[in-house]
Amino acid sequence: MRKDGGPRPAYPIASVDNALRLLTLFRENEKVRLSEAREFLGVAHSTAHRLLAMLAYHGFVRQEPDSRVYVAGPMLVEIGLSAVRNMDIRLHARPLLEDLATWAGETVHLVALEGAMVRYLDAVESARSLRVAARIGTTLAAHCTASGKAMLAALPEAEVAALLPAGRPLPAETGHSITDTAGLMAELARVRERGHAVNREESEDGVASVAVAVLGPRGRPVAALAISAPVSRLPGERAGELAARLGDEAERLARLVGFGTAA
Repeated sequence: MRKDGGPRPAYPIASVDNALRLLTLFRENEKVRLSEAREFLGVAHSTAHRLLAMLAYHGFVRQEPDSRVYVAGPMLVEIGLSAVRNMDIRLHARPLLEDLATWAGETVHLVALEGAMVRYLDAVESARSLRVAARIGTTLAAHCTASGKAMLAALPEAEVAALLPAGRPLPAETGHSITDTAGLMAELARVRERGHAVNREESEDGVASVAVAVLGPRGRPVAALAISAPVSRLPGERAGELAARLGDEAERLARLVGFGTAA
């Protein structure tokens, strides 16, 4: 039987299949009873109960204490909102990325923070023969990238400490990467002071980047705009010039997606 994701896998895992099928019930039903879940799956009462309990444990569903019915949990809602937000921000960011790439003559990325990692959502490459390649869809350790540092700097220090606990070496992408939490915290303080983050060969040898966070509700980072270039084309004064323009475009993007004050 074919679903939205394609043909059924050759070796399905029944428990995973049932859990995912259960989640589809919440697409059309605001509330789901245990008996309805059992009937929908065609499994025993105890099996349906264990599946719902595991989904509740991970925050995908929540059981109302009075009626005992199940409703969509915070994780399910967050994933849905995140997907919509990312699609929406890519749509609005694309013209800005194109303008920035033309203006700077360098590759421009739209980046999102995913825990202690960053994901590259979209990019426009430089037209120069020597350029930084687009990284669309790839992930990197956040502390090794300008975009990641810009977004981490916008978070409370306690939240950063929870993502990257002290006493544990940080993974390195290159020999220039920050590998200890104390060094990262000091770097994030500098990012907050100057309003932008810089990466000099910390994620890739020979590559430098400058980035500014796009801030959403309560000043939390929802994305970052980053310009990347061969390190020889991004000296300190050039990074400052690019950062000023990135800051303007980050504020503009925040307004376009409904954050910040209208222009």
